[in-house]
Amino acid sequence: MAVLQAFLIALCIIVSHQNLVDAKFSKSMYITWGTQHATIQGNGGEDLNLVLDPFSGSAVQSKRGFLFGSIEMLIKLVSGNSAGTVTAYYLSSTGTKHDEIDFEFLGNISGQPYIVHTNVYTQGNGSKEQQFYLWFDPTADFHNYTIHWNPTEIVWYIDSLPIRVFQNYENQGIAYPNKQGMRVYSSLWNADNWATRGGLVKIDWTSAPFMARFRNFRARACKWNGDISISQCGTTSRANWWTSPIYSQLSSAKRGQLQWVRDSFMIYDYCKDTKRFNGQIPAECFIQQF
Repeated sequence: MAVLQAFLIALCIIVSHQNLVDAKFSKSMYITWGTQHATIQGNGGEDLNLVLDPFSGSAVQSKRGFLFGSIEMLIKLVSGNSAGTVTAYYLSSTGTKHDEIDFEFLGNISGQPYIVHTNVYTQGNGSKEQQFYLWFDPTADFHNYTIHWNPTEIVWYIDSLPIRVFQNYENQGIAYPNKQGMRVYSSLWNADNWATRGGLVKIDWTSAPFMARFRNFRARACKWNGDISISQCGTTSRANWWTSPIYSQLSSAKRGQLQWVRDSFMIYDYCKDTKRFNGQIPAECFIQQF
């Protein structure tokens, strides 16, 4: 049995390379705003720098959309006094009924930890925020941030450690993002009306320009080609490696890592915010997520 399982895992890895998008920033992304504040350069087009100053922030997006798979990027966040700034890395469709899966990094004054803000939107509805302190200095070096998304669950990873899971409970009337292709977005922008201590701490523009650096964008994901992709990308098959049973639920070891992160570093969970929802906690909060 162990040999068979190892073979199947290896097969999934081999097949996954067939879904690897040529994801260098220079080939797979383009600058959408702040063209004078964003550069794609160096390392064969693998490096992206986004800049924020008093005049503008900057942003990029992928040229194509995806439905299911694994999206990852190395990011080195704004150093020093980053209060009021937000570095965003997320997947999103478009329109008022859009789906979205978020990583947002909320800056802070020097010496205070960064906050990782996560959220998921389905059919235009979000309000599913969970926030964590980072357990390392994200400005000293690059770290891997991965969104793994399949028909069963969404998992947010930092350096291969899972920090959050959102399970598909569509059969219980809970919406799940599985019918819209999403593009990949990254941006650095002024959010000092809310990002740091609820907007009490503003950006210190004397510290500008602020820079976030990105590297090694990889999309091992199903390319979105319209509604036909809903079945093509969601059908269980060898080619659709993300549908393998080994990705339907975290292993016991990964669940242990997830619990450690949540016990040690979670600072906000919408499921526990009874005042916000007037006691009407969302239904998914009462169902096991991992």
